[in-house]
Amino acid sequence: QVQLVESGGDSVQAGGSLRVSCVASEYYRSNYMAWFRQAPGKEREGVAVISTDYGSTYYADSVKGRFTISQDNAKNTVYLQMNSLKPEDTAMYYCAAKVGRLWVADVFKSDKYNYWGQGTQVTVSS
Repeated sequence: QVQLVESGGDSVQAGGSLRVSCVASEYYRSNYMAWFRQAPGKEREGVAVISTDYGSTYYADSVKGRFTISQDNAKNTVYLQMNSLKPEDTAMYYCAAKVGRLWVADVFKSDKYNYWGQGTQVTVSS
């Protein structure tokens, strides 16, 4: 059982930056780590994904060029660096882990992930 614990959520002004973190137990078991977000009244959407084996990264169009996903295997941690934040980035951010293979076309599909964290709230004010 992989357990995920997110941290780092906060309230920031538009244009600001924030880094959220996710510590995973048994990190070595996860082949992909991802960040999803869900705003009130909206569906959960994939934001960024990293292949833990190869370091390949994938980003939603809405965050490309502003967000960066990275990992520190020694610390069993995946990060999401968020720059140039916008009010529409306001959401609960969830960390997710996938054990096994994942087609590129499926990287942002939440039902493909095996484990989820409890989420960390990011609020961006204008």
